This record gives sequence, C-alpha cells and structure tokens, in this order.
Amino acid sequence: MSNANGKVAVVTGSSRGIGAAIAERLASDGFTVIINYAGGATEAEALAGKIEQGGGRAVTAQADVSDAAAVARMFDMADAAFGGVDVLVNNAGIMRLTSVADTDDATFDSQIAINLKGTFNTLREAARRLRNGGRIVNLSSSQAGLLHPTYGIYAATKAAVEAMTHVLAKELRGRNITVNAVAPGPTATKLFLDGKPKEVIDHLTRLAPLERLGQPADVAAAVAFLAGPDGGWINGQVLRANGGII
Repeated sequence: MSNANGKVAVVTGSSRGIGAAIAERLASDGFTVIINYAGGATEAEALAGKIEQGGGRAVTAQADVSDAAAVARMFDMADAAFGGVDVLVNNAGIMRLTSVADTDDATFDSQIAINLKGTFNTLREAARRLRNGGRIVNLSSSQAGLLHPTYGIYAATKAAVEAMTHVLAKELRGRNITVNAVAPGPTATKLFLDGKPKEVIDHLTRLAPLERLGQPADVAAAVAFLAGPDGGWINGQVLRANGGII
C-alpha cells in the first residue's frame, strides 16, 4: 500500500463488512482513508492498524451519520488534519426486514435516520466542502429494483438515495465532481447473513447467473473504479454490482 496519490477519502460505516473492504481497497489505491464508525471503535482501530501496517494511511473518526452536527465535526477534522476531502463513500446503513403492515415506528424511523438522512447529512457537507475534481459514491441496494417482500422500507430509503445521486450530480456542475451509486446484490456479510436460514441463503445465492454471493471485495472494486481516475467520465449513474440478478 501507499498514499502516493495524496487524496483523502471518507468512508462511512467502514469498521466492518463492505465498508471495511472499501476502506482497505482505497488505501491500497493510494488514498488516505478516514474510517468512520458509530459504535465499533475497536474494529475501526484494528482496521486502521492493518492499513498502516500494510504501508497505507488511515485514521478513525467516530460520528453517527444521522447526527448532522457529528458529520460536520468529522469533516472539520478532515479539513484540519489533511486540508480537505476528495472522496466521500456513503456506506453506513442498516437493514430491518418486516412487511409494511408489521413495521413499527421505531423500525421505520431508524432506517430513515441512518440510510436516508445519514446519506443526506454527508452529501450536504460534501457538496459544500469536497475539493474540486472529487468523487462521491453512494451505496444503494439492488433491492431498489428487486423489491422483494419485507424489504419495503429499506428499499424505499435506497431508492431515495439513488434520486439524490442523480440530482446532486447535476447540482455540482462546474466543479468536476462526479456523483454515482453502487447497488450491491446479496453479499456475504454479517449484516446480510445474520438471521437467514440456510435455504434462504441458498436461494439468494442462485439468483445471480454467476451462482454465488457477492463478496465485499467485489463491491469495493466497483467503488474503487468510480472513485479513481478511470471512473472520471461516469456521472449520475447507478452501478448494480450484483452478478447479473437484474
């Protein structure tokens, strides 16, 4: 690893799972990575240590993305420590699966707060502060297109993220900042696997013509493409990284 490109990337919710894979990949591509977490301090510090030991550069930043003031403080820290931010990856999110009829207010509100308002909070700061020539990559979900039962609220938050992606790409005209989204399909993470019986996992594995679950590294590769120089002409798009399910 090396931080030779001199650019700084904030990856939200990156202490584990897909976010951790994205942080590692961007560090290996030369970015100084800010590992954001809400409650997983031990995991975040361990990941930062792993990146540093591999020759990269990483720091941790505690901030609940649903808290606008906390998000602003995280960007303040990045400005003070590194002079600014070049890349924002909005990975933080939660998934609570219930039918619309059975969804209580707390389940609805928590997903709106983190998946939607959390993304808005970071996008607002990035729109004001990101250095010219930067990149924004939002994490959506292929459920925004698949629309399986029990995913109604989760899919709605991700559809809203995609809408903000398209709009912000237009609003940032003149600054050479791209805004895109990556929409993973079933991916082998703790968030995805927990609570699912084997027959459900087997069914989801077979959905893709490639006949396997995605891996965090697969999603990280798609994000790295959009965040790097080769993705510079891709703007306002949603890349469905799902092995061909839709």
